[in-house]
Order: sequence, then C-alpha cells, then structure tokens
Amino acid sequence: MQFSSNYQKKTPPHRGKKRQTVNKRLLLIIASVIVAAALIVSGVFLFKHYRKTHPASGGAYEKVESLSESETASESQPETSAEATAETETVGDVTVTPYKATFYSTTTTLNVRSTPSTSGDKLGMVGQETPLSVTGRCSNGWYRIDYNGGVGYVSGEYVTEAPGQTQKSDAPYLFKVNRKQNIVIAYAKDANGDYTVPKKAMVCSVGMDGKTPTGTYATTGDKYDWRLLSGNVYGQYATRINGPYLFHSVPYFTKSKSDLEYEEYNKLGEAASLGCIRLSVEDAKWVQENCPKGTTVIIYDSDEKEPLPRPTPAKIDVNDSRRGWDPTDPDTNNPWR
Repeated sequence: MQFSSNYQKKTPPHRGKKRQTVNKRLLLIIASVIVAAALIVSGVFLFKHYRKTHPASGGAYEKVESLSESETASESQPETSAEATAETETVGDVTVTPYKATFYSTTTTLNVRSTPSTSGDKLGMVGQETPLSVTGRCSNGWYRIDYNGGVGYVSGEYVTEAPGQTQKSDAPYLFKVNRKQNIVIAYAKDANGDYTVPKKAMVCSVGMDGKTPTGTYATTGDKYDWRLLSGNVYGQYATRINGPYLFHSVPYFTKSKSDLEYEEYNKLGEAASLGCIRLSVEDAKWVQENCPKGTTVIIYDSDEKEPLPRPTPAKIDVNDSRRGWDPTDPDTNNPWR
C-alpha cells in the first residue's frame, strides 16, 4: 500500500487546548505574585508612617503582654493632688508617684531590678523576711524601693504590706522580733487602731544557726511561771508563741530563782538558744502580762535600723556571789536589789 506524497502529520486538537490552559495558569500566578508584592510594600510603608505619627505605639508592639496590666494599674490608682503630681517622675514610659510603705516579699526570693520592668538589670534579690522600704508606686503596678543605698524596683505582684501592721485586735501590742539584731519591739496602736507605734524595746537571744523560725504567728494563750525546757533546764515567765517556740527568761538549772545559768545570761544580745526567744526576767514577765491569746508575733531578719535602740544588758561577774540571780528579777529577795 502506498501513501500520497502530500500527506502531512497534524497535531491532535486536545494538545493545543492543554498548552493554552498552562499558559493561562502561569499568567495568573505571575499576576498574583505582583499583587502580593505590592500589598506588602504598601503595608510596610503604612506601618512606618503610623509609627512616625504615633511614636507611643511602639510599646504596644514590643510589650503587648503588659498593656492590660498597665491599663488596669492606671485605672485603679486614686487621683493625685497637684502637689503629688509635681513630684512624680518618669522612668521610660512608666510614671512613678511618691508613696511610703513597708512591704515584704511573698516569694522565697524576690528580684530587685534597675527599672520597673522584667527587662531591667537585676540588682540583687531579697528574702521574705527583709522589710522593703517603698518610696514610689509605678503606673504599671511595680514599686520603687530603697535598695543598698540607691534605688531599685520590685513587681507589685510579689509584695504585700508588712504582715500584721494593719491587723485589728484586742491585744494591747504587736511584737516584732528581729533575729539578726536580737531585739524585740512591742508596737502599740495608733489613732487608726493599727500597730505602728514602737512602745518598748527588749534585748533577746534567738536560736543559734537560724533555729528560731521566721514568720507571722498568733500566740496560743499558754503561759507558765516555770517551764521545763530542752536540756532539762527551766525558764521563768514563759509565753508560747507557736508550737515549741516560747518567750521566756534565760534558763535556770533548777526551778529556783537563785540558780540562773549566769554564763547564758551574759549572752543576751546574741544568738544562743535552741529556738526559743530568751529575755531578761523583767522583760519576760512584761511580755507575759501584755500578751493575751492571739497576740501577733512577727519574726524576721533585717539589718535596717530599728525605731528604738536595743537596750544593753548588764553583765554578771561570774565571781560575784549574787551571780545565780537575774539582776532584773523584781522579786524582793533578789540580792541585786
């Protein structure tokens, strides 16, 4: 069989249609890319323009998470007088208003920062027993404090008012025990009924090696003229603070007022006990008489100057025949009297 010489091979119709479809898709993709690029360029231009005309908006992009806290803190702050406003200062975008208070940390360790923000440099840490002298309240909920002779900032989320200072009670006094300085101060009520007036300071001996626990306690109401103590010795005028911890006199070898451990008496003013708080007989008796059940006792550590000076106890000459008596004991038989 022979074919005609003028026969030509033709392209099948379906292949031409497929090529046209591919070309259309390619054009659509190119057009989409061009449109997307144009939108991105326009968006960047508009964003930069907005930042220039609204400089404060930068914080909203950098710290979105803190915006609601700042707004809440600002709304909750009371209106300030013209005089207070004049004394405010600005740290970055945070306003600091003068404010005086004593706070304590609610966490085991609290970071102190150079600015009122977690991005500020860390200056150090304070423990729960360290009183914080607050000097300013920040618009974002932080507080300015005195720190190491300078200024620091702490988050308001982790601090609280000094425990017990605003407590309302029928007790005549609130007792604070500074372990570092071995001093007990009794605070009376002010005109508002808060325990803020330092009334009486007493030298004491707290537990060695931190054996007197820190914290805020309410006395149990248990009181003893004589109380058997660890080591098979006795204390006069004991008042239970909490659990095994008591206020009491320097120990005696026996339940005799002439059998004082005079060498231990000479340690008043330094850590010397097994956990209880030792006082002179005079002070132990005064505490017992002024410490009804439920009296607040705050035990803490601080190097800061206390509102009253610590009394200096008399030293007993160990060669003196009167050494078995506490010099402060009000007993009429006391040879020191």
